[in-house]
Amino acid sequence: MQNLGKTLAIVWRLAAPYFRSEDKWPGRILLASVISIELALVGLDVLFNQWYGRFYNALQERNWDTFVSELTYFAVIAAIFILLAVYQLYLNQWLQIRWRAWMTRRYLGEWLDDANHYRMQLLGDAADNPDQRLTDDIKMFVEQTLNIGIGLLSSVVTLFSFFLILWGLSAAAPLHLFGQVYNIPGYLVWGALIYAVIGTALTHLVGRPLIRLDFMQQRYEADFRFNLVRARENAEQIALLHGESAERNQLLRRFRLVVDNWIAIMIRTKKVTALTASYSQAAKVFPFILVAPAYFAGKIQLGGMIQTSSAFGSVQGALSFFVTAYRSLAEWRAVVSRLDGFEVAIAHATALPHEPGRIVHVSAGDAAITLDDLLLQLPNGKPIVAAEALHLRPGETTLIKGPSGSGKSTLFRAIGGIWPFGTGTIRIPATARLMFLPQRPYFPVGSLKAAIAYPAEPDTFDSAAIRAAIQTVGLPALADHIDEEAHWNTRLSLGEQQRLGLARALLAKPDYLFLDEATAFAAGHRTLDTLHAREIVLAPGGTAAVAYTIADDGSRA
Repeated sequence: MQNLGKTLAIVWRLAAPYFRSEDKWPGRILLASVISIELALVGLDVLFNQWYGRFYNALQERNWDTFVSELTYFAVIAAIFILLAVYQLYLNQWLQIRWRAWMTRRYLGEWLDDANHYRMQLLGDAADNPDQRLTDDIKMFVEQTLNIGIGLLSSVVTLFSFFLILWGLSAAAPLHLFGQVYNIPGYLVWGALIYAVIGTALTHLVGRPLIRLDFMQQRYEADFRFNLVRARENAEQIALLHGESAERNQLLRRFRLVVDNWIAIMIRTKKVTALTASYSQAAKVFPFILVAPAYFAGKIQLGGMIQTSSAFGSVQGALSFFVTAYRSLAEWRAVVSRLDGFEVAIAHATALPHEPGRIVHVSAGDAAITLDDLLLQLPNGKPIVAAEALHLRPGETTLIKGPSGSGKSTLFRAIGGIWPFGTGTIRIPATARLMFLPQRPYFPVGSLKAAIAYPAEPDTFDSAAIRAAIQTVGLPALADHIDEEAHWNTRLSLGEQQRLGLARALLAKPDYLFLDEATAFAAGHRTLDTLHAREIVLAPGGTAAVAYTIADDGSRA
């Protein structure tokens, strides 16, 4: 019960914000409609149950007129049932897509807000494979929360609706055992309750490991898919290194985890299915066994016996909700855990820069970037770079030198506000625009115009300016292809990508430009000699400081 309460609290925290959001009224109306239709369907089940008694009594009495009228009655309520069932599914799916769309926008916004996605990787939180959290997990959460919630509501309403019916039938057909009559009030209700409790306890005992297995299956599947994507995006390097065999072995090792865990699920599911199938089959004859002695004793008619069986099945089915839905509940519990972990990881990454003892970023009124008592650390606390009272002034160009791994890129990350580990203060001019060009640029999949304009919208710069920037960095062959769509990070060489990164800087004209070996593969072309002179005059009336750090001996480099 403690785990159940904790799970329900998490579900409420995940689900409730949608029904309080800007889309709350459409969501509430759709949810109310789905629930209302479900209640109406339960009411029709009650009418069907009453119809069973009259219809089978007419058969037993060979009453033709009653038989025909009852068939007509059945056709009417069956048509209403079908219409309601169709529209319940339609409205349910409509609610699912609206709810899923809202959750996806929310989680995408929080994940991509203020470099949270990057800090989550640094922290190594348990939010593995965010792509899966934002696709499969949200989809399954919305779908299963609605289905399980509506199913549980239906079971509760069905239980109360058929309780009185079954209680009354217990009085009409008292229990007969070994020739003796036992007037036990509501014995059919108690029989259904005992039957359901035993089935639920056994199912939970056998199926409980499925929760953990389903959680791990989703994780292994996502890991395997992620590594397939990495192999596709690094196809050139793998091919040049002839690493196909090593890549295949690595992928097969990950797939083996998928298979092994799936086999464990199969074995456990087989046991649960054997139990639930046996339980369901026994439930079909169990009410007949209870009321058959009364029928053969002439206490009830055939219609009463069939009605009793139907009512017993409804009550027993309602009480056995957790038995029949156990596999879905196990999958749902795993999805809830994964989304909960994703939320916790986002919250941790969001709070990290604001924790005491972290690097403080301040908007300053002066024109220079200032580093005061800055000490950069690794996530484990190991210091890597220190700087005291250092200034990056407009009009200056600074070169960073140091061995690989000495913290040059980390200093850039700290100035850019995405590296939280360390202490000290970084003061950035309030109106300054900073741009960072890494060694391996990023280009979104789309048109070349959009790739160069990123992160601005493609229409921010006119086509003529984009073509001019491309020609300036020495790629005239691409100037006429700005509307062509492609995966530019895989289509272009790294040197060409770096040149396009420089074209992006020419267009954006930042106040401060930081190049992290951004010309390592593009150097050696005469065009770049001209561009280097332009790198320090990117903004009208001012210049751009490129970089700053401390050399190994502590002096300014």
